Amino acid sequence: MARSGRLHRIGHLVRRFCGSLWSGGPSSAAEDRVAGLLGDGELGLWRRMSGADRRHSVVVARRVESVLGGPEGPDLAAAAGDGGTPLLAAALLHDVGKVRSGLGTFGRVAATVLGAVVPGRARGWPGRGGFRGRVGLYLRHPEEGAALLSEAGSDPLTVAWALEHHRQPDRWSVDRRLADVLHAADDD
Repeated sequence: MARSGRLHRIGHLVRRFCGSLWSGGPSSAAEDRVAGLLGDGELGLWRRMSGADRRHSVVVARRVESVLGGPEGPDLAAAAGDGGTPLLAAALLHDVGKVRSGLGTFGRVAATVLGAVVPGRARGWPGRGGFRGRVGLYLRHPEEGAALLSEAGSDPLTVAWALEHHRQPDRWSVDRRLADVLHAADDD
């Protein structure tokens, strides 16, 4: 990763950390909007997410909505299907797998550091008990999220993006136009 990419990633992590110190979720108006977009199983999963993760997901969804409201919006909504709802669900639920770890803010910081220091090894810890197992689950949140969304009956686009959102673009199976919108909106 180039130096500017590393600095951007560090800046992003610092912003997310500072935001996670406030436990409150999104506004009630935002929660109502989310409830109108997600199916019952998806909404139950979204509500299990931390307040900081729910706030982040609403920001990502708003960014996607702004693109859908632009000139290429109708084509993107058609490519996503169902008026773009699966695309918005993907924006809202891409990090849902983090709920399986049960880690709080400082545990997530430790997991992120461990994932950077011993990436392959730490991702293999989910089968272990205790803190190491929770770190492994956190680092595998894309896979965990895809499983949760599949069980909830989510659209294949929503499931695929949860699984692929940290992959390199050449490893995305999601329509590249849709993946580009989601990736840019996530700023992750």
